[in-house]
Amino acid sequence: MKKAQPADFPKFEAEMIEVWDKEKTFAASLKQRSSAPLFSFYDGPPFANGLPHYGHVVPVTIKDSITRYKTMRGYLVPRRNGWDTHGLPVEYEIERELGLKSKREIHKYGVDKFIEACRGSVFKYRQEWEQFFVRLGRWADSSDAYSTLDDDYMESVWWVINELNKKQLLEETFRSMPYCPRCATPLSNFEVNQNYKDNVPDPSVYVKFELADVPNTYLLAWTTTPWTLPANAALAVDAGADYVTVETHDKSRLILAKKRLEVLDLRKSEYKVVETRKGAKLVGQRYKSLYDFAEITAEEEGRAHRVYQDDSVSLDDGSGILHVAPRYGETDLELGMKEGLPLIESVDADGLMAKNMGQFAGTWFKDADDEIIADLTKKGSLFAAETFNHTYPFCWRCQSPLIYFAISTWVVKVTEITKQLVRNNKEIKWVPEHIGGGRFGNWLADARDWSISRNRFWGNPLPIWKCADGHVTVVGSIAELKEKAVDSKLVGDLHRPAIDKVKIHCGECKQEATRIEEVLDCWFESGSMPYAQHHYPFENEKLFKESYPADFIAEGLDQTRGWFYTLHVLAAALYDKPAFKNVIVNGLILAADGQKLSKRLKNYPPLEEVFTTTGADVLRFFMISSPAVNGEDVRFSKELLEDVQRNVFLRLWNVYSFFSTYAEIDGWKPPKKLAEPKSANVLDKWLVARLNQTIAETTKQADGYQIARAVRPLQALIDDLSNWYVRRSRRRFWKSEDDGDKKAAYETLHYALTRICQLLAPWSPFIADKMYRELTAGTDLPKSVHLTDWPEAGRNDKADKEVIAQMAGLREAVVIGLAQRAEAGVKVRQPLSQAVIKTPAKLSAGFTEIAADELNVKKITQQTAKTVSAKIDTKLTQELKQEGAARDIIRQIQNARKQAGLAVDDRIKLGLKSDSQEITNAIHTHSYLIAAETLAEEVLYEAFGDSVNVRLGGDEITISLQKAAS
Repeated sequence: MKKAQPADFPKFEAEMIEVWDKEKTFAASLKQRSSAPLFSFYDGPPFANGLPHYGHVVPVTIKDSITRYKTMRGYLVPRRNGWDTHGLPVEYEIERELGLKSKREIHKYGVDKFIEACRGSVFKYRQEWEQFFVRLGRWADSSDAYSTLDDDYMESVWWVINELNKKQLLEETFRSMPYCPRCATPLSNFEVNQNYKDNVPDPSVYVKFELADVPNTYLLAWTTTPWTLPANAALAVDAGADYVTVETHDKSRLILAKKRLEVLDLRKSEYKVVETRKGAKLVGQRYKSLYDFAEITAEEEGRAHRVYQDDSVSLDDGSGILHVAPRYGETDLELGMKEGLPLIESVDADGLMAKNMGQFAGTWFKDADDEIIADLTKKGSLFAAETFNHTYPFCWRCQSPLIYFAISTWVVKVTEITKQLVRNNKEIKWVPEHIGGGRFGNWLADARDWSISRNRFWGNPLPIWKCADGHVTVVGSIAELKEKAVDSKLVGDLHRPAIDKVKIHCGECKQEATRIEEVLDCWFESGSMPYAQHHYPFENEKLFKESYPADFIAEGLDQTRGWFYTLHVLAAALYDKPAFKNVIVNGLILAADGQKLSKRLKNYPPLEEVFTTTGADVLRFFMISSPAVNGEDVRFSKELLEDVQRNVFLRLWNVYSFFSTYAEIDGWKPPKKLAEPKSANVLDKWLVARLNQTIAETTKQADGYQIARAVRPLQALIDDLSNWYVRRSRRRFWKSEDDGDKKAAYETLHYALTRICQLLAPWSPFIADKMYRELTAGTDLPKSVHLTDWPEAGRNDKADKEVIAQMAGLREAVVIGLAQRAEAGVKVRQPLSQAVIKTPAKLSAGFTEIAADELNVKKITQQTAKTVSAKIDTKLTQELKQEGAARDIIRQIQNARKQAGLAVDDRIKLGLKSDSQEITNAIHTHSYLIAAETLAEEVLYEAFGDSVNVRLGGDEITISLQKAAS
């Protein structure tokens, strides 16, 4: 067996990447499980038009770790890459590249050219992504990747749409939607929830609406959206609340809710209440419009600019009188539709003040706020204006402020399947558990209908055609489209604008029907991946049914409002079952100071730097042993990575290096088969018991998808292996005679290291395979650790538990005893006469020998007690002092060996000389001990050749040594 190389983890990882590629290890791991039970894994497809970053490290590591683990557990785990290619993320990047600032500019540039630019960009960084996967150790089949722009994928999505339509869950509706005026498209509620910002400054204005029949008397209304005031159609009050009329210092009168009188303090003017009445008394009163820009019908005129009752009126802020612009708010539209109010448009679909808005026309809606406030001030219609900070939604891609905009949109009627959503969620195992019942479960219980249409360009076109009479035809396949097409030759590229040219025969009236212009929400496409990745139901029916629902998925916390949600909704709508059985939700990676990772602040090490310094294995282990894999945020820094590298990987590699060094010296070879060793030595028994304990606990936690809990016992085992087993067993490897105990030590340590490689393999796959291959070279074991079965926990029985308990009590007693030595000022190398230790479990002879050696006492008296304790006799005799001096001399000789560059197994000729009689006596008395510990073939009491002088206390000793001729 060869001695281990010096630790260079990035170098080892590069070697293993080449080996895996050459040997096709991933393919081999699948092939050997080809007849095994299927473990179904869905991967959330990322966008490849942006570079991978730390936010991707945790979910990618979780996915790879669990799928590797399940493979070792005996399952066939296919892993397939997928790519999100449609939607606003792509369009926005292309708009930036082309310098396009609005939807209108896209039309002017040319939709066909814009589409081609989008198509050409979606795999811009695919190579970097695939290299990222390789470098991080992620195994997946990149040669069989699917993309949401593939015809097969798009056709399956059409099938999903058609199925929803058949189930009457698809509907065109006119609604007030969260809307991005810059992107000129509605968004779904869960998209809006992804990007709320705090402390956003907005105007807060109180506007005076003069009563039509009572001059100089005004209804005082409040709004934070001055740009909607030219679209005012009504005012609303709480019918049951008290409203007061107050007379101000200028004899004008204002009407507002009694509960909101504090508003008048904004003008710091004196006033008196002249009348109090219920809101119901105000209902029906007419007032003068602020602006007369919009043309409305005579019928609408009779209903507009009146006071209405509405339950949504709040008395906790504002004035208690609500400004109603039906085009721009959910409750506004609801009241407007109920009362037949005009839908006046002050802002158009592009976020500009409408053409008929007089002096404001063409102004960006937020810029119009100041202009409208100034104009109302000039007219005397503004009571007060101030700025306040609040939480406000912004577009998740372009970061523009959103508005609520009444628009025709296609929705999935999620509100009709809420019970199924909540019920199916109870079948899913969530890690952490609280997300399933809390964040996700609460969201489902209050789920809104899902707007799936986007008034955009680059996306899967909604397969919906309309004729002049408004009849709707939903197409569910390419074959159906060709069959119904007026000219089937036009059916080719399924994207816009090509698809828009395809006319079909209306199914009801036989007129020609034209496709609606909208494309699908890209989240709908990713939520369709269980079906579309297999081109189901057009092919792969058996494969789909075997793999649905997924056994496992994983993504970040934000996907409770994204991919997790869309998967769940479509699964409930189509099959009334969950789309996945187990899910791990990860938290965010933060900088060491708790801030978000920022390129500008440079508060984190570049990812490539981590790969080339500490390595991917260390990064992976840090992430999956952290709270990040349990939905919590984790702080991250180069120093924390170095801690993991030092305390886990270097520690493990040093143990392996120690083992391989002596194995090479002794010519020890590993057994052909791996079997639990039998040994009489209590250290060996304890190590095997600890190994079985760790295997059992790691397996239990990994089976429960608790991967941080799965790897922490492994970290503790590596610490025990290094700082206890190897430290206690060094002499067993050093000794020259090849007795049974030495053989047992080799077999036990080899077995433990090999099993640890298996336990480490899913989480940190590079070093696990590197070490495993070197440990098992020349055996009959599989050539890669990733081709082995997950280890069984051996006995892990009562005997194992007793051994572990005895060693735990012993080690605790040793800590207490060493603390007593330190308090008494007696160094550990100084032997003492005796110690009494008390432990809950009775210690056998092997354990008391260890305790005596650790405490460096001649005799151990052990007693049983409920609590652990130790009492050391610190009195020193002359004999004890001599032996202490001998051990100090041994330490100095070992230092001299290192300085001389001697190998650990080199025999030496040793000379020791001192003018101190005490030291000379110690050398003579303990010459055998000194020779044995330092591999000295002979000890001379004189100096020779090159020597070093060292001090022991107040005396000096000369040490001479050279490699022995033999």
